[in-house]
Amino acid sequence: MNLRNRRHKPTAEVHTAALNDIMFFLMLFFLLASAVANPQVVKLLLPKSSAGEQSVAKKTMTVSITSDLTYHVDKQSVSLEQLEPLIQSNIASGEELTIMLYADSAVPIQNVISVMDIANRNRVRMVLATEPKKD
Repeated sequence: MNLRNRRHKPTAEVHTAALNDIMFFLMLFFLLASAVANPQVVKLLLPKSSAGEQSVAKKTMTVSITSDLTYHVDKQSVSLEQLEPLIQSNIASGEELTIMLYADSAVPIQNVISVMDIANRNRVRMVLATEPKKD
């Protein structure tokens, strides 16, 4: 016969204070790692395309046009007049150059065409970057 009082059962406790600290540091690490994952990017809202393919050339140059019509070459701000000599200096190395053109969707088409004209005059291949459509 069990004559002990059944009200004093031992309770199981889990101390989660240390786990909260670990989860906070993991969240902070992934947040910081995602922020610096691609530092060579100018933030743009790209136009959408249903047939978006990615191609990588031997030597690429990134030209970005922001919505306020500023031009960036590999994250360095340049004017439209400085763009052609910069492209010509990159051609002089002898490797085949491909320009990746990132234009904000709010940029007038004439500004995009002016960069394409510079590339065509110098016989440089150009790829217009788009964002895939979400169906």
